[in-house]
Amino acid sequence: MNGNTPYAGLPGETGAGQRAAADVPDLSRTQKRTLHRDVSRIAARTREFLPDEYAVDADVSQGMAGPQVTVAVRPPVGHAVSAGFTPDVEEFVAGEDLITDDERDEVARGLAASAALQVKQAVSNNVTPTGK
Repeated sequence: MNGNTPYAGLPGETGAGQRAAADVPDLSRTQKRTLHRDVSRIAARTREFLPDEYAVDADVSQGMAGPQVTVAVRPPVGHAVSAGFTPDVEEFVAGEDLITDDERDEVARGLAASAALQVKQAVSNNVTPTGK
């Protein structure tokens, strides 16, 4: 049964649990440039929602399943939050974004809200409410 699963590997070529090189999508220069631009837009949009005290960074790396995108926010207090996902590069059409406007806005809003919540939770016991 193990021989017919994608996790069994190919004898002499691919180790168990590893993907064959042919299965991992390669990005063209245009796709890489587009992906980096889209990720930078997510980071910029996230910065728009937050004060300057929050540090926002983005990264594109090559994982086992193809390119992986990570956008992280470090609030002034509390834990850092991040969003990571693997864009579908196989459906890429030249001249179009790999990550749509709606997806970028959703990720940016979610990260900003999560970072603000981290600050609220970190200081909630130390701040006296001014009103109810």
